[in-house]
Formats: sequence, structure tokens, C-alpha cells
Amino acid sequence: MSAKVLNVCVSRTKGVQKTPVDEVTAKVEHGIDGDAHAGDWHRQVSLLANESAERMRDKGLPIGPGDFGENVLTEGIALTALPVGAVIRVGATVLEVTQIGKECHDRCPIYYKAGDCVMPREGIFARVIEGGVIEPGDPIEQV
Repeated sequence: MSAKVLNVCVSRTKGVQKTPVDEVTAKVEHGIDGDAHAGDWHRQVSLLANESAERMRDKGLPIGPGDFGENVLTEGIALTALPVGAVIRVGATVLEVTQIGKECHDRCPIYYKAGDCVMPREGIFARVIEGGVIEPGDPIEQV
């Protein structure tokens, strides 16, 4: 199976679930246009493998795209196996992996809805080094 984008999601507020949209525009050194996490820092875009979300669904949790706060829900790529500094092409964009997982200081609304949050363990974060549009079905490849 080739790696691809399943969903793209945004939210205007940090720490909440994101809403699936038809496409997003990633801007160089900024992130996803209209998303609360965009800006001049290292976590401009968040990615989560659907395989991670699927394990939560298998526990009976009604998890949908964006429920873990991810911008890009992927399939067919082992995101956590990518080292920091890895470069991936996601649709028309090029992203550099800047962080694997994250520390959560407080339990966010995502945790309370799902009973767990896989983002701290299995989400990855990236900065945009070539901008463009990302939409469901776009291929993903390590460059």
C-alpha cells in the first residue's frame, strides 16, 4: 500500500479537536492557513497515522478525523519511524519532521472525549519548507 493523506483538518483554537475540510494550504515557515498552530515555530503541522487512531477505534471509541487534533491523518507510512530532520513530500508540500510526540502538561478536551490521546506518543510535528495544497488522497513519500 502506498502512503497517502486520508483527511486534512483545522481548528482556530489550540487544544481542541480539529474539523475535517476538503483541502488545506500550507505556507512556508508558517503552517496550515487558518489553523491555530500555524506560526513561526517548529510545530506548524501535526500528522497522525490512521493506524494509531484505528487502535483507539478498536477499543470502542468513536474517533473520527481531527479528533486527536491532527492536521493530517495519514495511511501507510510509519510516522514515528521517521527521524527528526526527515523530509517528506505530502501532496504539493514538503515538510521537515521537527518533533516526534509531545509532552502534555494537562489533559485536554481530546483526552476527555477519547479516554486517551495518542498524539503525545505517536503524533509527529513538522515545519513547512515548501508550501502548497494538501487534500485527501494526496501521496506521501520520504524525500
